[in-house]
Amino acid sequence: MAVKTLQDLLNEGVEGRGVLVRSDLNVPLDNGVITDQGRIIASVPTIKALVEAGAKVVLTAHLGRPKGEPDPKLSLAPVAAKLAEELGRNVQLAGDVVGQDALARSEGLTDGDVLLLENIRFDPRETSKDDAERGKLARALVELVGDDGAFVSDGFGVVHRKQASVYDVAQLLPHYAGTLVAAEVQVLRKLTTETERPYAVVLGGSKVSDKLAVIEALAPKVDTLVIGGGMCFTFLAAQGISVGTSLLQEEMIDTCKDLLDRFYDVIHLPVDIVAADKFAADADSKTVPATEIPDGWMGLDIGPKSVRRFSALLTEARTVFWNGPMGVFEFENFADGTRGVAEAIVKATEKGAFTVVGGGDSAAAVRSLGLPEDGFSHISTGGGASLEYLEGKELPGIAVLED
Repeated sequence: MAVKTLQDLLNEGVEGRGVLVRSDLNVPLDNGVITDQGRIIASVPTIKALVEAGAKVVLTAHLGRPKGEPDPKLSLAPVAAKLAEELGRNVQLAGDVVGQDALARSEGLTDGDVLLLENIRFDPRETSKDDAERGKLARALVELVGDDGAFVSDGFGVVHRKQASVYDVAQLLPHYAGTLVAAEVQVLRKLTTETERPYAVVLGGSKVSDKLAVIEALAPKVDTLVIGGGMCFTFLAAQGISVGTSLLQEEMIDTCKDLLDRFYDVIHLPVDIVAADKFAADADSKTVPATEIPDGWMGLDIGPKSVRRFSALLTEARTVFWNGPMGVFEFENFADGTRGVAEAIVKATEKGAFTVVGGGDSAAAVRSLGLPEDGFSHISTGGGASLEYLEGKELPGIAVLED
């Protein structure tokens, strides 16, 4: 099925027209300060193209998980300021989602203006399971851009959600994939249809249950599946290894045993662990064999031998997909595993491999650890959406764009 793109919309002409854009501006904040602006920067090309073509741009986006009501701590005000800086022009922030202020500001827009609506999830209808409720919000959003308006979906991080600003508005307006969404889908299609071998996947993060579906989907298709992060301890426990007070999903042990039995030649686990006496940046730590985590201690990173073993596999791969850190990279003492694996993927890229960072914490780690963003073929803005695509699930926000 064909999906119209931003270029198709620009070719049709947008001067003087209202264009509703769903962006993914869900950035991490620390006391109101943006700590990783990657998603904002990734959203700029689509917005800029529309502005330069004379559109009246109305942006919708969410931040965090407000409970369907305004929360000052999750206002998009810092995002509006950063976006204005990146665009080099004023970005108005409405005081509400689709209320009087949003309506008044949208009516006052002139060609090339940008209006960012307040956090879309302040309105409970955005995430409602009731189609009629979401439809009401969608119609209110459409009213802001007028009868000759258009919708551009550019928030890849939310296309796996059936939400009003992602799915329902696309049913009411001519709809197009923005630059970011189109690029993300192209990359994921390449990962699923044109993979050069050896194909290596690196999975980390805290819970096996979060990655179970993608392990099931990818293990039969890849040559190497590296598992690190908190989820590795449930796999180690499935081998009868004591993991101390490390993160453990006891209810997943039997599942991990089954996976290890079926994919013993593909799954690679850490052989050494950086263990700590508590979960803290200043914890006492020591590197131990994976089979010798002391009682009362917890693993917070993979060790140097594991990094060397994983790196040997990754640097020879021709396709690499990475989702999830190898340890608690936010603590400097437990960042070496994630850094080492990421550096191995950069080396693979330099040797001509196609390498994809699957969004979320992995993308944040690339930036916070000072790794070169151009050391990877693609850094996704949507961790959950990437995983669901690779699992073979239909993404509602993509399916609705198909004509």
